[in-house]
Amino acid sequence: MGEAVSASVPQPARTDRAALLARLAEPVDYDLAVIGGGATGLGVALDAATRGLRVVLLEAQDFAKGTSSRATKLVHGGVRYLGQGNFALVREALRERQVLLRNAPHLAQPLPFVVPAYRLGEKPFYGLGLVLYDVLAGKAGLGRTRWLDPRETLVRQPALRADGLRGGVEYWDGQFDDARMAIALARTAARAGALLLNYCRVTAIVREGGQVVGVRCEDGETGRSYAVRARCVVNAAGIWVDAVRALGRESAPSEPMITYSQGAHVVVPGSFLPGDRALLVPRTRDGRVLFALPWMGKTIIGTTDTPRPAAEIEPRPLPLEVDFLLGEIARYLAKPPGVEDVSSAWAGLRPLVRTDGFTSTKNISREHVVRVERDGLVTVAGGKWTTYRAMAEDAVDACIDAGLLKTNKPSLTSDWPLVGAASGRRRLGDGPGIRGYGSEQEAVLALPGAERDLGCGLTEAMVRFAARHEYARTVEDVLARRSRLLFLDVRLALEAADEVGRLLQEETGRDPGVAAFRELAASYLRWSGDSSGSTSFSR
Repeated sequence: MGEAVSASVPQPARTDRAALLARLAEPVDYDLAVIGGGATGLGVALDAATRGLRVVLLEAQDFAKGTSSRATKLVHGGVRYLGQGNFALVREALRERQVLLRNAPHLAQPLPFVVPAYRLGEKPFYGLGLVLYDVLAGKAGLGRTRWLDPRETLVRQPALRADGLRGGVEYWDGQFDDARMAIALARTAARAGALLLNYCRVTAIVREGGQVVGVRCEDGETGRSYAVRARCVVNAAGIWVDAVRALGRESAPSEPMITYSQGAHVVVPGSFLPGDRALLVPRTRDGRVLFALPWMGKTIIGTTDTPRPAAEIEPRPLPLEVDFLLGEIARYLAKPPGVEDVSSAWAGLRPLVRTDGFTSTKNISREHVVRVERDGLVTVAGGKWTTYRAMAEDAVDACIDAGLLKTNKPSLTSDWPLVGAASGRRRLGDGPGIRGYGSEQEAVLALPGAERDLGCGLTEAMVRFAARHEYARTVEDVLARRSRLLFLDVRLALEAADEVGRLLQEETGRDPGVAAFRELAASYLRWSGDSSGSTSFSR
């Protein structure tokens, strides 16, 4: 199980799986069982646990395996929603942006954006909208919007095409590490008393007398089944909420709650967007906004909004999405990236709440919905990462209002720092290194292999820390979510896979899935979809 750690540095509580499963097997009546370990489910678990409720959360895959690790890495109010006139959503998101930055300063930071103007009238139009953005933020604002002339615009964003540039606008939003934020949420909920298990799939919702009284679940590693009784069950399964709603019913619910929209991203070297400012293209050819932003030494370009027919565990970018992203950014950069410059490409599915008569997914609101079914099952759907905490608070409040939970305590999470928050802010542009651990840096550095780099800042000690304290079970867990190497540079991730697997096997005593990771990583080096064929890249 690895070498001994320095006795002088206290280590966090272990996430020992055998001990967690032993707790799950105990004959406990929980107040709340949460299905789904993405941002929303983890937020619900933390909100309820900090109110003193007995909570268990079950996730079929790894925490944040799905949509919650595939965001555009922005903590934002949603500039595009200003154009839709959805000021209430923007105001709520701006308020929650401040909360997230305050509660996890080691994982989130303010980020300046430049909006270039190439057409007559664009600069005042964008500028007035972003001034309104500042007004809606109020005291939660991160910086003042500035109007820029062409020279100032190029100073702030030197990668821009100078020909025809009429100026621009600079404004502020936030950026974060989504997957590590999810792990911090899980560990914070555990510290508050919640029991959380990844790789533990809910196989049935148990009903007695027509009312939900618990769930059955199955450990993905041993195949053992467990019965979990709970006064209240919250379905926070993201893109799978409709499948969960159907569990244990003789027939599926008549109307699905959600539809699916795919957002694809490509990653290229940081040299294509030098400096510490992001770029926002306010209107692409399909009417969306496009972001290019610095992240951990790379540049992320995203995102698309492509309707998809069904949920997928591992959605992949379509060729037309990659072509679209590279084509759109080429309209704005003096030296744009090509397909040969892409070091990783990924896609995520957004679970959007269905509305009658919608014509395109980009027009569907990103607001969330909490629904209490007749049998007592509570489903929370929609929303976005920035507002995860408000969604969780609303869901727990709905459970209390429906008489499914009994507590008089209000939500405490708006001022509840996440694990690691005590150390202050990090710079996400500095790479996936030790600063992302915040106040736990010393605990990581005290482990064996703290100086041994396995690639792009990932050390042997970080792998051991992930296995001992962060619920990591597989190579994918470490290289995709505890570190972000798969999302940054697939080739470096593949080079590190064997050694990460060896360390994990030493720590956990089980097969860490090296072969499965290699197969997955290969898909991040190519994309394919409909009959238009497939595209691949190489260097």
